[in-house]
Amino acid sequence: MSENGFSKEVALGIDVGGTNTKFGLVTPTGEILVKGWMRTDQYPVVEDFVDALHAKIQPVISPFLNGKTLRGIGVGAPNANYYKGTIEDAANLAWRGTIPFAGMITEKFGVPAKITNDANAAALGEMMYGAARGMKDFIMITLGTGVGGGIVSGGNLIYGHDGFAGELGHTIVKPAGRKHWNTGSEGSLEAYASATGIAITAKKMRAEFPESVLNEYPEEEINAKTVHECALRGDATAIEVFRYTGQRLGEALANFVMFSSPEAILLFGGVIQAGDFLLKPTRLHMERNLFPHFRGKVKLIFSELSEADAAILGASALVWEK
Repeated sequence: MSENGFSKEVALGIDVGGTNTKFGLVTPTGEILVKGWMRTDQYPVVEDFVDALHAKIQPVISPFLNGKTLRGIGVGAPNANYYKGTIEDAANLAWRGTIPFAGMITEKFGVPAKITNDANAAALGEMMYGAARGMKDFIMITLGTGVGGGIVSGGNLIYGHDGFAGELGHTIVKPAGRKHWNTGSEGSLEAYASATGIAITAKKMRAEFPESVLNEYPEEEINAKTVHECALRGDATAIEVFRYTGQRLGEALANFVMFSSPEAILLFGGVIQAGDFLLKPTRLHMERNLFPHFRGKVKLIFSELSEADAAILGASALVWEK
């Protein structure tokens, strides 16, 4: 890498979340030179948010731009359309309708901006900086409050004809199953394998087993983290929550494998803190449901990126995309 060329360029990665927005200045090798954050939910008007974001970012990154060029800005956001540069009716953002967000960022900051959904950004980050380095075919599954997906085939993210491909969390894994709290669909992967879904499963199961350690917690404290704590204490019900979750996730992953024949599936997000409690049943049920030709061929691994930095790195990777 030329000392006077690419190495002198940096990218700004911005991750827009429902509550907070994180940002960081990133080198082509994935070093975050400086980072910061601000509240998203205090700005019901998107124009006000963009103005505040610019005012927040400029003084933070300016000292680090000495002798360097800001090549561009990458944004990860829910319901983002890569092709159009828009955010469209994101359920957890205050801004309704279709927001021309990339164009607004370009106009405000004076450099090119690209946008994609948060799971696609995570996949790009993993491909450039993480466990998917060198891979051309893999699937990224983000397991957090919801379930997201990013599909990479032949080294390229699959966006589909309208920019919204990869909504794997909303695929149906149990027909006529659990009703989703936002979409109303019945039996989606997100309704079972997200942190939200795990909490629902845990509340149902602990009601059936009064002796479970889970019953020591008040209702509002039952979440993926407390279920993990109980599993570590050897609570059979908590362990069964993760086994059941892993079964649903593994069945879904088997379908995803047979769709795109990836080299690996990468799992990312807060839910993976459960480790083998989740990974072992997921792998078991994925392999069990695969067409024999695919068995034993697909790696199932956890992300190598720090959860705190992955969103920034993933968004910044958009800038280096060719």
